[in-house]
Amino acid sequence: MKIFVSSLISGLEPIRDAARSAIGDLGHGVIMAEDFGARPASPQVACLEGIRHAGLVVLILGKSYGAKQESGLSATHEEYREARQTRPVIAFVQEGVDRDDDEAAFVAEVQGWSGGLFRGGFSGPDDLRGKIVRAVHQYEMSKAAGPVDEGAMLDRAIGMLPKDSRSHSTGQKRLSISVVMGPEQSILRPSQIEDRDLAEQLLQWSLFGRTQILDRGKGIGDVVEGGALVIRQERDAAVTMMPQGHMLLTLPLPRSDDMMGAVIEEDVTDLVTRILRYAVAVLDRIDPTQRLTHVVLAASIADAQYMIWRTRSEANANRGSVSHGFGHKEPGPVTLSPALRTRAAIKHDERDLVEDLVTLLRREYRTNTN
Repeated sequence: MKIFVSSLISGLEPIRDAARSAIGDLGHGVIMAEDFGARPASPQVACLEGIRHAGLVVLILGKSYGAKQESGLSATHEEYREARQTRPVIAFVQEGVDRDDDEAAFVAEVQGWSGGLFRGGFSGPDDLRGKIVRAVHQYEMSKAAGPVDEGAMLDRAIGMLPKDSRSHSTGQKRLSISVVMGPEQSILRPSQIEDRDLAEQLLQWSLFGRTQILDRGKGIGDVVEGGALVIRQERDAAVTMMPQGHMLLTLPLPRSDDMMGAVIEEDVTDLVTRILRYAVAVLDRIDPTQRLTHVVLAASIADAQYMIWRTRSEANANRGSVSHGFGHKEPGPVTLSPALRTRAAIKHDERDLVEDLVTLLRREYRTNTN
């Protein structure tokens, strides 16, 4: 495979040398602007042509943006815009430097792009070299696993969600999110699913810190069922971890007796956020080499068809006036569009994903209960 290295040249020579060394040690061909020599076309035309001959692009961003071309963009920025349309891009951002305004905006654009495979910071040439080796290796492993089937992943994500629960309702509103990973492959062997260290780690994350999703004041346990690791807390909370990296998280929404039992949007937002953070932590634990590169999310709220959806301020302004939706349909599942996202998006695009999922849940909820 040929790998194109895109960065400002001036001032980054040791860093570019480290990238060349890392790629060469992996046995891949390196395409760099320094190697083009004299050509009839302009240097930037040659670089863009080099991207078209590459199977992968390594983008390195430092402190300086570089001279602007006729397009109004720097050469590196043009290369990135060209590459992201047709090539996988692995981006690295230098840490501990004072970036100029244009470079800072460029970094923000790259970090905000959900299509990037991997993103990370680096402190110097040696650190970058090691991270490029790992990232390219992870990319190769993900390709070896096979193609990503968006349709199959979407069907699985919807199918994993709990079905209409009115016939056996517990009376507790519950949020469920399914996380389906691809390419489809077995990440955890049976012995790893039963490993106590894995169960204890998942239990700890579920109870403490930014990833807390369960109530520390209630009993909790774990069991292996149907080849999956299941963490349960009483009747209304469960986390299921499957060998393929798929997860189903069903968790109670906070009770809001003072809000007459309404579904409070801020509570949904908070729980969706913590669920995504928990999923990121679990994926990094079970698949540190990132063989799983893509994700499809689906979500639903159960046992809430009799309550209305309100923001906290709306509920405070309308205390005692909540109407019940007897006979209304239970809200159905929601999925993002497009459904398929990169694994990196769960972490780097957290805010957007949470906002979109909550918006879709609210829309579905109000459509079926109002």
